[in-house]
Amino acid sequence: MDEIKNTDFDAIDLQLLTLLQTDASRSNQALAAAVGISAPTCLRRVKRLWERGVLEKQVAILAPQALSAVQGPGLQALVEVTLERQHAQALDAFEHLACAHPAVQQCWRVSPGPDFVLVTHTRDMPQYLALSQRLFTSDANVRNVRSFFSLERAKVSVELPLP
Repeated sequence: MDEIKNTDFDAIDLQLLTLLQTDASRSNQALAAAVGISAPTCLRRVKRLWERGVLEKQVAILAPQALSAVQGPGLQALVEVTLERQHAQALDAFEHLACAHPAVQQCWRVSPGPDFVLVTHTRDMPQYLALSQRLFTSDANVRNVRSFFSLERAKVSVELPLP
């Protein structure tokens, strides 16, 4: 993808991005009306944003409490992982392993401090133990793991601040 410059976005693009971040289920007609353009123009603009890679994915954020009757209360953890060796191949290998696991919701390569921070969601502690054995103890390159278990979800957002 070509580098996208800030000047490549006008005020309407930024308004569309803001609206889509807060509620991507809005109809094209509702988006168009909200920013004051025609529906066909809105559709073309949104399509262009997808083609340029500005829009990555459209998802629904689930409420774990509402699903607790089906899957139990769940166990969310933030996990710091430090590797023994930090050369590019070792970092890439761990990142690939972590990202491939469905219980890993987010994987961040960070600095300074640990090499990775993971956000995980498992059904319960035994399932978390199985995840940790798969990701942290079977890999001889993992030096240190610190897990922080969520007591309450205060905020979940994927919105990026826009000018």
